[in-house]
Amino acid sequence: MSNSSSITQFLLLPFTDTRELQLLHFWLFLGIYLAALLGNGLIITTIAWDQHLHTPMYFFLLNLSLLDLGSISTTLPKSMVNSLWDTRNISYTGCAAQLFFFLFCATAEYSLLTIMSYDRYVAICKPLHYGTLLGSRACVHMAAAAWATGFLNALLHTANTFSLPLCKGNALGQFFCEIPQILKLSCSHSYLREAGLIVVSVFLVFLCFVFIVVSYVQIFRVVLRIPSEQGRHKAFSTCLPHLAVVSLFISTGSFAYLKPPSISSPSLNLVVSVLYSVVPPAVNPLIYSMRNQELKDALRKLMAGCISSAHQLLSNR
Repeated sequence: MSNSSSITQFLLLPFTDTRELQLLHFWLFLGIYLAALLGNGLIITTIAWDQHLHTPMYFFLLNLSLLDLGSISTTLPKSMVNSLWDTRNISYTGCAAQLFFFLFCATAEYSLLTIMSYDRYVAICKPLHYGTLLGSRACVHMAAAAWATGFLNALLHTANTFSLPLCKGNALGQFFCEIPQILKLSCSHSYLREAGLIVVSVFLVFLCFVFIVVSYVQIFRVVLRIPSEQGRHKAFSTCLPHLAVVSLFISTGSFAYLKPPSISSPSLNLVVSVLYSVVPPAVNPLIYSMRNQELKDALRKLMAGCISSAHQLLSNR
């Protein structure tokens, strides 16, 4: 029987033991990772570069893209390295760091999505008070609160989880370090404290979910009363990307942790974990850019400016 003091590394669950499929997994994840880096990087650069996008909605979107980059960079690189070199190892410290940063990004992102629903509520239901309720200082304070919430939640869970005595080996049934898999390695009854923290976190998540639902109920009531079809379409177009991102984030995370044990299996757990940890950060930039004409126009201007600058540089040479 081992305990946590004697564990120096954990063994992550591989996607496959076949070498050819491991390399395929590496290239697939590399493509997804590069797409996420490109998409989120373009959104961050475009919003920071274009003065017209210096509004509360795009300020929160910039923060969301930063968190998406952090989230996907926490899980994918290590998984790609393991597949490329045919290993399963992650150090004890590396596992703790991975758990902390993933929880930090996920919690901060969910808090930020809740704040973004409030932004859409004020913009549509209280447009005359938008500048007052969502001034630059208020936006910075709300974004800072989302990041601080993520940091505090991640710190509490990580410190508590890795203080538990582990006496059931070091093999994790997941491709990255997460709390439920580590709790399975803990000794009898020693996980109850962490279980209590999880219950508190779930309650807070539920409160945020209720806030988002109530906000959108109010939004839809106001939008449906707009007399012109063009006005309704414009109002809906500013809400649909956020609503799609929230739905993707909540549905994948809920299915991962609330699916019936009867259908649980290592292969299904891997697929579901990819859905909630990898897909949202990679897809979010596409969701926001497809239906946002302002963002697309700013991105075109940025690309045109970069191409023009490159052309001038080559001409000077």
